[in-house]
Amino acid sequence: MKFDMQNMLSQAKQLQADLEKTKSELAHIVVRADAGAGMVSVEMTCANELLKIKISKDVVEMNDIEMLEDLVVAAVNKAYKQAAERSNEEMSKLTGMLPNIPGMNFNM
Repeated sequence: MKFDMQNMLSQAKQLQADLEKTKSELAHIVVRADAGAGMVSVEMTCANELLKIKISKDVVEMNDIEMLEDLVVAAVNKAYKQAAERSNEEMSKLTGMLPNIPGMNFNM
């Protein structure tokens, strides 16, 4: 079995290009999460860009700022976790069982 360094480098470059494409696509995938039985909902991209926060009028009318703050934090954290999980799923489709190759950046 002959070791073909040129072929290996070509495959690594293709993988790097595929990873960059996937990162770009993740910026267009939106996850949604809510807290307080839907009193606060959040939309975020898988590139961790917060797009929207919706707050129910019921929460505002209760005049409980601390609860509202807690619900916003909880919803954002849920959305962030969902975005990270989805990103990891998409990236692992490409990186799969790759060994750790020094100098090759396959991380997000």
